[in-house]
Amino acid sequence: MFKNKIYKGFGFALICLVYTACKAPQLAQRTENTSIPNAFNGSTDTINVTSIKWREFFKDNYLVRLIDTALKNNQELNVTLQEIEIAKNEVRAKKGEILPSVGYRAGAGLEKVGLYTSQGAGDASADIIPGKKVPEILPDYQFGLTANWEVDIWHKLHNAKKAAVIRYLSTIEGKNFVVTNLIAEVANSYYELLALDNQLDIVKKNITIQNNALELMKIQKQATRVTELAVRKFEAEVYNSKSLEFSIQQNITETENRINFLLGRFPQTIKRNSESFNDLLPNVINAGIPSQLLANRADIKQAELGLAAAKLDVKVAKAQFYPSFGISANLGFQAFNPSYLVRTPESLLYSLAGDLAGPLINKNAIKANYLTANAKQVQAIYNYEKTILNGYIETVNQLSSIKNLEKSYALKTKQVLALTQSVDISNDLFRSARADYFEVLMTQRDALEAKLELIETKKQQLNAVVNIYQALGGGWN
Repeated sequence: MFKNKIYKGFGFALICLVYTACKAPQLAQRTENTSIPNAFNGSTDTINVTSIKWREFFKDNYLVRLIDTALKNNQELNVTLQEIEIAKNEVRAKKGEILPSVGYRAGAGLEKVGLYTSQGAGDASADIIPGKKVPEILPDYQFGLTANWEVDIWHKLHNAKKAAVIRYLSTIEGKNFVVTNLIAEVANSYYELLALDNQLDIVKKNITIQNNALELMKIQKQATRVTELAVRKFEAEVYNSKSLEFSIQQNITETENRINFLLGRFPQTIKRNSESFNDLLPNVINAGIPSQLLANRADIKQAELGLAAAKLDVKVAKAQFYPSFGISANLGFQAFNPSYLVRTPESLLYSLAGDLAGPLINKNAIKANYLTANAKQVQAIYNYEKTILNGYIETVNQLSSIKNLEKSYALKTKQVLALTQSVDISNDLFRSARADYFEVLMTQRDALEAKLELIETKKQQLNAVVNIYQALGGGWN
């Protein structure tokens, strides 16, 4: 009776210890907030420009060929493709951990045991052949198969495999995000190159106008209508414009090389059609509704998948508190003489065992991994919310930019027309002595600046269209 009470008390204590060992720490939970406004600027039109493939979105054949080359040769994109392969191999590894592992084993050795041991005393009195003792130095030969399998009771291994699969899908979305950014970067750099070409052409034409004005000043000086100061002022303006010409040429070289870098090739001339730059019209943009960002933007889908994987990581870490059950088996042959190895059943060796193991005392490492996994899950929630917010704000900013740049371009076009006319008027007034050289000089300078700003505004318009296509998640599909 007393012994039964002791056994019951010991069993109850053991159950309490196991329960305590399996109990995971309590965590503060947080649910992600995916609420998003219903419309962009009050529009509920669901037509979305991201349904247009990039080959159809960009009309310039030179630009299409550049993008196509970049998608084949860009180093960053190729690095991302290798990350997909790495994630795919991780899935394969996690899948292998679920399945039983079978291997083979072969070996040979020598053994001498002490005579004054239980094994040595037994061997000394045993006969292998009648009248002959066991050899003092005993060889050992063996070969066979081994198998091990962890029974996934708590779905620890399955959840780890699911997390690996989700991370593999996440790397694919990461690749799509790189594609979207790469297309936008090539297009923006191409439009910048066209703008620089046109600005260079304007500066060269302006230098011709300034040289003509300089010659006029020299004639006027000989006629004592102006002083040397006027000549020097116009001469300095010519030098300034020539300096600006070289600065623009340097920017053209750097922009060409930036495109070449994106295309994964060494510097060479970028083929382009700069003459049609002023005739390029921004595409009509249909932004759809904000909820479509969740499906179209690769970075949002990547963040969502990262969150799903982080949740599974918490389950995997929690399962570490529970006992694991393993099964191991061996089948083979063992003998002290090679000629005996194939004699059955005397040399046959087999075993089957199961074991149950789990943490009991000092679980700091397991707790730390569990708390870390949960912190990463909360971190993934914040990252997901931040990515959605960033996508919405980027889209709203670009939609606003398109509208404001359209109005700005219309006004700057009128400004350029007025200043171009004022250059001719100032020259006529100067010839009739109704305006001084300073007015002519300032009018030419203002006209040059306005023309350069008009080209810059056109470039910003085209960039805004590319950026909204990118912000909405277009290009990767």
